[in-house]
Amino acid sequence: MLKIKIFDYQPNEYENEKASQSYLMSVIAIMVGLPLPIINLVATLLFYLNNRKSSYYIRWHCTQALLSQLTVLIINSGTYYWTLSIIFGDNVITNSYIAYLITVIVFNLSEFILTAYTAIQAKKGKHIEWYFWGDITNLICKPQNKFSL
Repeated sequence: MLKIKIFDYQPNEYENEKASQSYLMSVIAIMVGLPLPIINLVATLLFYLNNRKSSYYIRWHCTQALLSQLTVLIINSGTYYWTLSIIFGDNVITNSYIAYLITVIVFNLSEFILTAYTAIQAKKGKHIEWYFWGDITNLICKPQNKFSL
């Protein structure tokens, strides 16, 4: 799920720290706003907006973190509303619900582990691209662009 790429330049310590923080922001937001799926996205979006004029390395990692949180929001929102419809509505727990819930849990655990790993590697100055989000990030965030979104 990961590609390690080498940038043409070596990012400095400040850039490594900021790139790492872009991933840690979503991990910290999970602890604060676990029941509400939008909290992670808002925290990551605010961090992105705060760093959108930074170096390409920082912008790139902020963009990848933001895209991954957008995907997590979509998946978790489905679970959130389906669960609420079971608790407060007429829906019942079905095999489909349990299968979706297990899939969401596995996806969230995988994303959490990838986020933590990528944060550690970014702090070391290693550029980690996630297969799906990394390719989209490359389309959005270009080295010559001052702004990426």
